[in-house]
Amino acid sequence: MSKPFQLQSLLDLSSLRLDEAAQQLGKLISGEQEASQRLDLLLQYREEYRSRFVIAASNGIGPDTWRNYQFFLGRLDQAIDQARAIVDTSKQHTAAGQRNWLDKRGKVKAFDTLAQRHQARMTYADARQEQKQTDEHSSRRHGVVTEEE
Repeated sequence: MSKPFQLQSLLDLSSLRLDEAAQQLGKLISGEQEASQRLDLLLQYREEYRSRFVIAASNGIGPDTWRNYQFFLGRLDQAIDQARAIVDTSKQHTAAGQRNWLDKRGKVKAFDTLAQRHQARMTYADARQEQKQTDEHSSRRHGVVTEEE
């Protein structure tokens, strides 16, 4: 009869932690993508607004309109800087999440390797026991006396 793998509970727990790390990594990647998309939209909007400013300036605009354009472009630049900082932070969090997931995956692989080795030993022991029983049965059927008798 095979003995159960004594570290099975640790294998199960590490698998659960790996699943949790994978879910967390998925959220981090999604957040990073959203932050990048927001930054891209801000950059696109700034370029469109700058183009409108250049067209308006070439047609002649007053000093108040000029200041309004400059002020709004400055605010867009601030928003872009903040969005870049958020993207950078998000990338750092994603990288940390990837390292965490890789660590958890390594633990699962280690426990899984131990479980496979245990199963191989148990299979080998079971096969030897079965062969021994078959040999004993066969020797009794043919009238051969074993050393144990």
